[in-house]
Amino acid sequence: MIGLFDRYAPLGAREALVRELENCGVDVVVGRECGGTSDREVVALVGSVSDEARSLLARSPHVARLYRVSGPWVRTARAFRSTRTVVRIGDASIGAGEPFVIAGPCSVESPGQIEECARIVVDAGAQALRGGAHKPRTHPYAFQGLGREGLRLLKRAGDSVGLPVVSEIMDASHARSFVHEGIDCLQIGARNMQNFTLLKAVAPTGLPVLLKRGISGTVEEWLCAAEYLAAHGCERVILCERGIRTYETALRNTLDLAVVPLLRRLTHLPVLVDPSHAVGRRDLVGPASRGAIAVGADGLVLEMHPRPEEARSDGPQALLPSELAACVAEANLLARVLPELEVPAPEGEAGLAARSMPRTDGPVLAG
Repeated sequence: MIGLFDRYAPLGAREALVRELENCGVDVVVGRECGGTSDREVVALVGSVSDEARSLLARSPHVARLYRVSGPWVRTARAFRSTRTVVRIGDASIGAGEPFVIAGPCSVESPGQIEECARIVVDAGAQALRGGAHKPRTHPYAFQGLGREGLRLLKRAGDSVGLPVVSEIMDASHARSFVHEGIDCLQIGARNMQNFTLLKAVAPTGLPVLLKRGISGTVEEWLCAAEYLAAHGCERVILCERGIRTYETALRNTLDLAVVPLLRRLTHLPVLVDPSHAVGRRDLVGPASRGAIAVGADGLVLEMHPRPEEARSDGPQALLPSELAACVAEANLLARVLPELEVPAPEGEAGLAARSMPRTDGPVLAG
């Protein structure tokens, strides 16, 4: 449950209400937004919430409106913030209106390879360079990545062209090395979406986290994983749809594009789409990318390789340099010509400036 403080409520009264709620044995989170047209403070009850705490919040004269979220997530719920979260990676922003494209090879293979990829990625107009240094591979004898040396090569390549870098972290013990090597954004891969030890380890690093949906992860499980990150100190979370496993075998995975507008209703977090891992075929990445932008994705995660036939992992889905440039150009064009996805605001949001508002156990919101 989330309560919106009346903006005219005295600070002391707000603090007193928080203490009373805590005395009821519930965990309380206070969120504050200031700046622009947003100036609001919310109080959220998390975890197991007693009827006494709910009643106390509902009866308070200092709470303008109550929201009940649709799942066990609170900090990542849309009602927790009046505006969508914008996450900065380097000098670019995800969720600010312009498509954000992260591109690069599946794996960092050598200094020459990743440096060539970096030049291709920046020339294509993408905003960040990706590359795997630690690779989770189904086959135990497949290429597992270059480890920490791969992180150094990736960072050096990104710096050479002025791009921030994104790489997947697989083990909680690696967090310090990712920070030390200057990786700008940590990726939690599909296999680790519910690796809660890893989530709790990366959250305090202060780095943004790209959280991919698990291969069989439900929306609730995915948002709960994001809540783990938020609850342990990471406010810069980016969700990434990368396809889920279904009964269909024609493609590598099933790309769930409908989840993008759904997430826009459930959470304030930005959402990217990775069509490369979803379709697993170079010739279908472009059409899937267009679909992702059309349904409201904030950007794309694309795999590319200058010579896909030589790639040590995921060559069949890697775009050629010209194809990457075309995907970025089409994403920018679509974002300009398509209207902004209209997401209904939480009920009563437009009237929050009023001095007094009816209190209610009120609208059951989708997040």
